[in-house]
Amino acid sequence: MDVQNTILKLREELDQYNYNYYVLDEPTISDYEFDIKLKELQDLENTHPEYFDENSPTQRVGGAITKNFKTVPHEYRMYSLDNSYSKEDLIDWEKRVQKVLGEVPLEYTCELKYDGASISITYENGKLKKAVTRGDGFQGDDVTNNIKTIKSVPLRLKGNFPAKFDIRGEIILPFAGFEKMNQDLIEIGETPYSNPRNTASGSLKLQDSAEVAKRPLDCLLYFLIGNNLPFKSQFDGLVTARKWGFKVPKEAKLARNLEEVFEFIDYWDAHRHNLPYETDGVVVKVNNFQHQEELGYTAKSPRWAIAYKFKSEQVSTKLNSISYQVGRTGAITPVANLEAVQLAGTIVKRASLHNADQIEKLDIRVNDTVFVEKGGEIIPKIIAVDLSMRPENSEPTIYITHCPECESLLVRNEGEANHYCPNFYGCPPQIIGRIQHYISRKAMDIEGLGGETVALLFNNGLVHNYADLYELNVAQILPLERMAQKSAENLVNGVQNSKGIPFERVLYALGIRFVGETVAKKLAKHYKNIEALSLATLMDLILVDEIGERIAQSVIEFFDNEQNIIIVDRLKSYGVQFEIVEKSNPNATDKLSGKTFVVSGVFEKFSRDDLKKAIEDNGGKVGSSISAKTNYIVAGDNMGPAKLEKAGKLNIPIISEIEFMKLLE
Repeated sequence: MDVQNTILKLREELDQYNYNYYVLDEPTISDYEFDIKLKELQDLENTHPEYFDENSPTQRVGGAITKNFKTVPHEYRMYSLDNSYSKEDLIDWEKRVQKVLGEVPLEYTCELKYDGASISITYENGKLKKAVTRGDGFQGDDVTNNIKTIKSVPLRLKGNFPAKFDIRGEIILPFAGFEKMNQDLIEIGETPYSNPRNTASGSLKLQDSAEVAKRPLDCLLYFLIGNNLPFKSQFDGLVTARKWGFKVPKEAKLARNLEEVFEFIDYWDAHRHNLPYETDGVVVKVNNFQHQEELGYTAKSPRWAIAYKFKSEQVSTKLNSISYQVGRTGAITPVANLEAVQLAGTIVKRASLHNADQIEKLDIRVNDTVFVEKGGEIIPKIIAVDLSMRPENSEPTIYITHCPECESLLVRNEGEANHYCPNFYGCPPQIIGRIQHYISRKAMDIEGLGGETVALLFNNGLVHNYADLYELNVAQILPLERMAQKSAENLVNGVQNSKGIPFERVLYALGIRFVGETVAKKLAKHYKNIEALSLATLMDLILVDEIGERIAQSVIEFFDNEQNIIIVDRLKSYGVQFEIVEKSNPNATDKLSGKTFVVSGVFEKFSRDDLKKAIEDNGGKVGSSISAKTNYIVAGDNMGPAKLEKAGKLNIPIISEIEFMKLLE
């Protein structure tokens, strides 16, 4: 017997049986026959370990143990989607699209929005190479071993595929599998899981992949990204992905206009409850990839796609009490404590009341019967009061006047909806919240240190601000509750490793009010170091691209505070990065200094990203849209007609990539 050929033939057969059963839902062999063939393959692989293959069907049973999931960067960023809640929102979105593209014929791909855990899977030479969770969009956790156990995820592809690409999708738990898991838990006296989405997401982070293999997870795939993909539209991409062996839901439809999009939405709004898994809306994408390229991205989401969310489920329940939470900026958030009620697959006991104005507007009172819905299917909120059920002795809600944590008199700035506790450096939730923000993944990403541990450190007097973290040692941490030698060492090492985090993320981590990720990047890029930023005047800051007066004022206030300066100086002394580390580029020049370029179309000698990098490397600025400040438009094939028309009106020079290269000579 030729052992190697027998092994290869068995693998091929079992892959096809898996595909027929889990992707096509058309089994061509009995479970017993499948198990016999799988056992034969296992025996041959055990006897001949020289033919081991990490993508063999025998590896789907799991068994690999992952203690710490490695954080890895996404080669292509995973963006989130803008949400819409009405057809009017979609009409407005189409107008924005047409404003950029002009009156060109548009087609849309309509897909159901699956309620699961996002995943990005990399394939190289037709084999599953890596699977990474969404994380913060820039980086996520490597969960490859766990993803390989999901039977609908192909370990090797069929047909003619590119050498390398990523495919994005959603890991879900179908209702039938979820109910069986819960029934098994109930029978052994354990607490059942609350909803399929959270259970699917939690399954990806189980340390033992053999346990993941026992869970009936599924993977629905919907977007491919990479270089030189063999199709020119989203819908063709879905069709091609099916041919390669991916489970791409057949509900997706090509719509020739917005009316057909509305028909798709109306149909699935009525029929979504017949699906075997959760869906909370429809994703509408501009179909043509060239159009997608022209439209580009905002800081958070693609301009060429939008999610339409189905109307939220509503329930009524009793409001038992109102409590008040203090955030890291001192903002007070009133919270409704409710009689527990089932809503959209989860048990809801609390809901946000937002602020004093919202309480007054709805006249919300303790002991009222209230209507609750999930805003965007995520955060529960009270939308109305059932006045017919209001008790006779009901009293209007009087908003608190003092901080519930430190008793400071609350303030409310003119033009703002929130009340604030002004005790910035003495109010415990504010201090803990700022440190928790500092260590968060998008900020300093300190491994071994979580939100609960921060509270533990503060409550035991070990830290009073985020600079104190850098003076912690293992001996101080060991006596704390739930702290062993290894976890204490990991915490200290994680803090020390954070010294390598780049300046723009450190700036975000400082927690300056209104300075989010995008603003922090702009300020870091403009000022280069913390000293220059701290000395900037209000007018200097306002003149920075996209920095308004509110942000500028907040930055000024931060650096006017002596305690903040002391903390920043301490962080500097510990080695935290407070300046941009310029990557040396031997080809960089300042030939394009002071010039703004807009890039449009498809190019032969550059990719669009390479072209933009060349502009920035030579001192120029890349604009997202054409304006009177634009100096040149670098145009390739299929430049958008709307951009062409606007360039003509503003008399902006349009140059080819060859002419652009001459500018650099």
